[in-house]
Amino acid sequence: MITVEHVPQAETDYLTQLEKAARRFGDRTPQREETLQTLESRGVLYADEPGRVQKRLARLNADWSLAKAIEHIPTQPATTTGSTLSLSPDAFGADLLGLERLMGRNNLTGVAFLEGGYLAARSIGRVAVRTPEGGHYGTGFMVSPSLLLTNNHVLRSPEEAGHAVVEFDFQAGVDGRPLVPVTFRIDPHGFFATDRELDFTVVAVAERNQEGARLTGFGWLPLDGAQGKAIVGEFVNIIQHPNGEPKQLALRENQIVDLLDRFVHYVTDTAPGSSGSPVFNDQWEVVALHHSAVPETDADGRPLATDGTPWRPGMGEHRLAWKANEGVRVSRVLQALSRLTLTGNAARLRDELFQPPDRPHPEGAPPTAAKPGPDGLVPDGSAPLTPGTTVGITVPLRITVGVDAPTPEQRGPGRFTGPRVTAVAADGARPARAAGSSVVADAVAQDLDAALLNLRLGETRAYYVRDADRAARDAYYAHMDADSYGEPLRQALTALLEETHGPRPSYKPARMLYPWVDLHPDRLLRSVYSGKTFTAEELIRADAAAEASRLRGVQEFLLRESAASADALAAELDELEASLPFNCEHVVPQSWFAKREPMRGDLHHLFACEPACNSFRGNYPYMDFPGFDEAVRDDCGMREKSGFEPEHSKGAVARATLYFLLRYPGLVGDRAREFPEERLPILLEWHENEAVTEYELHRNAAIAEIQGNRNPLIDHPEWARSIDFSGVWP
Repeated sequence: MITVEHVPQAETDYLTQLEKAARRFGDRTPQREETLQTLESRGVLYADEPGRVQKRLARLNADWSLAKAIEHIPTQPATTTGSTLSLSPDAFGADLLGLERLMGRNNLTGVAFLEGGYLAARSIGRVAVRTPEGGHYGTGFMVSPSLLLTNNHVLRSPEEAGHAVVEFDFQAGVDGRPLVPVTFRIDPHGFFATDRELDFTVVAVAERNQEGARLTGFGWLPLDGAQGKAIVGEFVNIIQHPNGEPKQLALRENQIVDLLDRFVHYVTDTAPGSSGSPVFNDQWEVVALHHSAVPETDADGRPLATDGTPWRPGMGEHRLAWKANEGVRVSRVLQALSRLTLTGNAARLRDELFQPPDRPHPEGAPPTAAKPGPDGLVPDGSAPLTPGTTVGITVPLRITVGVDAPTPEQRGPGRFTGPRVTAVAADGARPARAAGSSVVADAVAQDLDAALLNLRLGETRAYYVRDADRAARDAYYAHMDADSYGEPLRQALTALLEETHGPRPSYKPARMLYPWVDLHPDRLLRSVYSGKTFTAEELIRADAAAEASRLRGVQEFLLRESAASADALAAELDELEASLPFNCEHVVPQSWFAKREPMRGDLHHLFACEPACNSFRGNYPYMDFPGFDEAVRDDCGMREKSGFEPEHSKGAVARATLYFLLRYPGLVGDRAREFPEERLPILLEWHENEAVTEYELHRNAAIAEIQGNRNPLIDHPEWARSIDFSGVWP
């Protein structure tokens, strides 16, 4: 039994919580008004801190560049960092199904949303306190198989909790008739922790009630301390027992308007939340613990009742005149609990809060992210399992391998002993939940979901907006010396391309290349060498299957060769990639730069290409064949030992290769099989013979949105003969 003391006992009543909430809300008025203006003019993706937005999008398996498509971007001159593909206001309607509905900004959503809400509501009950001095009600919800979370002002002390029960199913059934409540005794002797300043109490509940019903039958709502559950501008949901009444739902009525360090403010035109209620995002993840309304006040700062008179706690929350709601951020509750020094059964019950849930998430909700450990840190599965040698290789999964048993402190989700394989998504977004085949399935499913979401988002936006892109192009080169020529021009362009290459996505063509970047005006993909057409979903799913096969191969190798060296593992990865390639071509072969990033994932030189053509080209440099008799031919082009000539897209691959030479000078051309300097005239000729198409303009604009830099040979084809490329060779 632990009590966390922060402020004097006299300040624990609900009236003090109201006064503090009102003061916090008032202090943030200038920032909140600025936020509301941003929400109105630019949209939810611009109202919060960029880092927090990125984490929210990652949790939703969305990419920033494509997510911007569903926001209203006002018409304005484009900049080097602004959107080059803005949308007009009429692009937004009730039929828009992309990120808006994931973030509660569109009322159309899948029926799984209701099913998830039903499951979440099961874990929420009415807290009834009946002491000799009187009684009161609140809301509470299970956060582990044994522990309930509510407000400190609902359960202030172990003595008060000893007179309390929690009642589940205190609600109407589908026929409108009341269900029979299922009541459990609250057990503060098993566990009790409270924090007056953060206004939370965590307390144990009896495992069975007098009728023999099991508490676990009502499930629990796991708490997640990671960022990304909600951002400013999103709408949240509250399931509650207002004023002790049967369970009710405030659905998408509260919009988050401010995120403080420990609290979150949300406003609505309907009713306030109820003390101790969970505040959910649309994936039914708990965002906050509702604890207070922000009241309307009189000239003396006293909260007002709905009839204009001073409000008193005995009137009930439903009589409070209010202007906003305040919740305690879940991450802060977990941090406070993690700092407690506990032993025995109390420590075991507390630690259950930080374990991943055993039950699956509702359909349509994202998998639960890793829970913070007792130190408040979120394990990502990538830490070396010392003692012993470890090998870390970044592939679509990050795999950590060790041969010694981990210490108890190092054991966590996704780890097992034997030989051990720990795998998490390469971007660190979500750790694997279990070893074996489920690790592969979870990682591949995450990438597949992200790619298909990006595909849906791309369907809602204009393919190419010429005027906006020209404005973005002019702004990008605005500081270039208009009279530069030769080597100075080359150096200036190289510096610009590197400086503006901000986000540097890793090599995952299904994420952005297929869903948006490489689409042609008819919204189909075409193999860069053969011209064969494919739907984006076709290649996305094909690459997912190849990725799954690769990862299973990696797992089998690691389990078979537990003491493999880094070189042996790298060789195995190369062999798997060669036998299970993606439908993607690097016009500058990966072997020329040893598969290093950011070259490997640079979208400017990635194109859709079926594996047969990819294999046929190999890593031969481009060349022109004077005749057809000496060369091996197929649908992809012509090839002999000295080079490869594509059947299609010569202009596009030439401009992509020239971009690469400008962006990464000195990295290719230093071996006989790499691009020799005498082949430069071939690229320039292909560039001049095939004009830049709308497809390439779209690619260039889309890539600029994602990774920041542009291809000068697409923007200014006339510069090709003015650039002295000799400085790009080693």
